[in-house]
Amino acid sequence: MPADFRQEFIRFAVEQKVLCFGEFKTKAGRLSPYFFNAGLFHHGAALKQLAQFYAKAILASDVAFDMLFGPAYKGIPLVTAVAIAFADRSRDVPFAFNRKEAKDHGEGGTVIGAPLSGRVLIVDDVISAGTSVRESVELMRQAGANPSGVAIALDRMERGSASLSAVQEVRQLYNVPVISIASLDDLIGYLATDSAMGAHLDAVRLYRERYGVTVDA
Repeated sequence: MPADFRQEFIRFAVEQKVLCFGEFKTKAGRLSPYFFNAGLFHHGAALKQLAQFYAKAILASDVAFDMLFGPAYKGIPLVTAVAIAFADRSRDVPFAFNRKEAKDHGEGGTVIGAPLSGRVLIVDDVISAGTSVRESVELMRQAGANPSGVAIALDRMERGSASLSAVQEVRQLYNVPVISIASLDDLIGYLATDSAMGAHLDAVRLYRERYGVTVDA
């Protein structure tokens, strides 16, 4: 499958003002020339289109999975929308998500939706510190299920405290693929071909050189 959807996604994120340019301070204290906030996909039409991009990226990866899981909180609407996107493609995929605090009444527990079983694909917005992935994997293993991968919207390809990015750390720690709709390299490619956005190209390239990771690490 051609990867044209990656550039389409970057354009979509810019149009939705989910991807912005300027000067933004990250949690690590770095000054980033861009900011991505998937929480701003907060309209029905935008969420529907976002889910279609997730489905395209997941299908292009050829990762095998039996069900989907969305970590609280941003993963909850994402996993629901992605399950619907697969239903539109004639694949009825069970899904589940978790709550932050366990309930001792009603259905109880922390997991809502289909029982965790088989190969579970985690759907989230980004991987920052890998905390939500770790918590999700613990829930799966307690239920006898296994993670088959993680699907995210944007891979910032940025080093953490060491030489690896959070995405690379997740790949190494759990030995699973991390699927991203687009990456920082895709963003740079988009800026290089869009004359209206070219003013931000040098700043993003410099940031990639200073804080970025190698693709095959």
